[in-house]
Amino acid sequence: MSARKGLVLDANILIRAVLGKRVRAILLAYQDTADFCTPDVCVMEARRYLPHLLGNRSLSPELGLRVLDRISALVRTVAREVYQDYEWLARQRLISRDIEDWPVAALALALNLPIWTEDQDLFGSGIPTWTTDRVELYLKAP
Repeated sequence: MSARKGLVLDANILIRAVLGKRVRAILLAYQDTADFCTPDVCVMEARRYLPHLLGNRSLSPELGLRVLDRISALVRTVAREVYQDYEWLARQRLISRDIEDWPVAALALALNLPIWTEDQDLFGSGIPTWTTDRVELYLKAP
C-alpha cells in the first residue's frame, strides 16, 4: 500500500476552486486519497480577493464565499505556528521572485510536500510544484 499523497495549495488555487470547476473536481475526486492543505494567510487572501473577482463577473460574492467555506472542508487550513520556523529559508528561495509567497513555500518545506499553484513565482524555488493541468499525474502515481 502506498503512502497518502499531499499538496500545499496557494491562494490562486483556492480562488480557482471557487470560480471554476476543474480544481473543485480534482479536490473532490482525491479527497479520500490525498491531503490538501494551505497556509492560513492564503485563505484570508482568497476571502479578500473573491468578492471583487466575483463582482466583476456579476456573480454573488456571498455565494462565492460560501463555496470557499465548503472547500475548507476539503483543504486543511494550517496555522502560522506550523510553518513559521521555515520563513527565513522560504524567503531565501523566493528572494528573486515574489517574496510575499513565503508562507506557501514555508508550509511546503515544513510538511515536505509539493505545491499546487499557477503562480510562476514559486517555480524554480527548489520545491516541487504542480499546475492544475498536471497535478493528477502526481495524485495518480503509485
